[in-house]
Amino acid sequence: MKYYFLTVAGLFLLNVSCKKTSSDFNKSEVTLITLDPGHFHAALVQKTSYPDVNKDVYVYSPGGADLDEHLKRIEGYNTRAENPTGWNEIVYTGADYPDRMLAEKKGNVMITAGNNGKKTAYIQQTLSAGIHVLADKPMAINISDFEKLKECFSIAEQKGILLYDIMTERFEITTLLQKEFSLLPALYGEQEKGSPQEPGIVKESVHHFFKTVSGNPLIRPAWFFDVNQQGEGIVDVTTHLVDLVQWECFPEQIINYQTDIELLDAHHWTTALSIDQFREVTGLETYPDYLKQDVSNDTLYVYANGDIFYKIRGIHAKVSVIWNYTYPEGGGDTHYSIMKGSKAHLIIQQGKEQNYKPVLFIKAAGSDQEAFEKELQASLKTITGKYPGIDLKKIEKDTWEVIVPAKYHNGHEAHFGQVTENFLKYLKNASLPAWEAPNMLAKYYVTTHALKLAKSQ
Repeated sequence: MKYYFLTVAGLFLLNVSCKKTSSDFNKSEVTLITLDPGHFHAALVQKTSYPDVNKDVYVYSPGGADLDEHLKRIEGYNTRAENPTGWNEIVYTGADYPDRMLAEKKGNVMITAGNNGKKTAYIQQTLSAGIHVLADKPMAINISDFEKLKECFSIAEQKGILLYDIMTERFEITTLLQKEFSLLPALYGEQEKGSPQEPGIVKESVHHFFKTVSGNPLIRPAWFFDVNQQGEGIVDVTTHLVDLVQWECFPEQIINYQTDIELLDAHHWTTALSIDQFREVTGLETYPDYLKQDVSNDTLYVYANGDIFYKIRGIHAKVSVIWNYTYPEGGGDTHYSIMKGSKAHLIIQQGKEQNYKPVLFIKAAGSDQEAFEKELQASLKTITGKYPGIDLKKIEKDTWEVIVPAKYHNGHEAHFGQVTENFLKYLKNASLPAWEAPNMLAKYYVTTHALKLAKSQ
């Protein structure tokens, strides 16, 4: 067996014996296990320190480039000048890494963010061993995984442990404010049901394969481009979008996927990467064998894009995701969202005109502009009671921009710490809110069954 440690001083390789058992850690303290980290989200959970979380983190991995990149990120957080984290990564590498983790039970919360083709099985095995799971999305990438995920929630309930996925977008300030304004009937009115052609709620996002994370160019593993390991875009990023539809339209309400969801239509299509682009983003000179079935004329075609049209409790919704190779200079990932109320439409835009930063707009849906503006100003007082400093700027006769102070824009990477802090509160209470587990199942029902629908067309 092979263990090594990552400390504030640097990376050290040591061979040690397995002397620590599951009884050695303080049960009242959270001790993290990271299983097979292959996605940078695994490290972002540790970009923040948490008072009740042990600094020792047990990492189980087959080894290789994915692990190296993970440890480099943790070391960067440990040694940064401002708020260094001080994690101590105790790493085991070997072909038996999953079994070793389950046998040793060095921690009580497992973090998984990596190869999605393995993730659902990892979750099931970990829960069966009585260990809580905090999982990066997606927790299921096909219908077979969805059926297994249902079993996972049953196991968690039987054992009194928690299974939770990392929904960072709930903490983006414009999304929070979109939700808050939609909960004011005098301003927003009733949620429009819409139609397949004009849904009542739309959420779209554009992502990029080549980007920077924590200030450094992101190196992606080759398997990220294999839909059998990463999953198609329609079951990956859309997880966030489907989650937000439920979270905003039906806050703290249980969604039953069998009775509340109706899939209408779904599509998927590819993004093309040249061999030079593949080399730039992976550092590899050639395509691995498992990708060659998706290569034509030295170009890789990845089913990274998709859209889903569905009804949730009678409301027509559309979610879509697009992956481009990289963004224009000064750009980044983007998000568009519109919630249509009978009195107002709440619109988030994040394009070039917004300097690629999300901005919320409120557009009057009726004809009485004077009455609407009066109600808007009254509603603002309710919002500022919760979010001091929020203001409005009229930009057209029927449209206002919501002005958000810089202190609320803490960025995508910081949201991982916020999700983790939330999860730690749930651990302390020994339960999730009643609506979370059924709504996670509803979310993955939509994405996995939409993939099946898209492939059938």
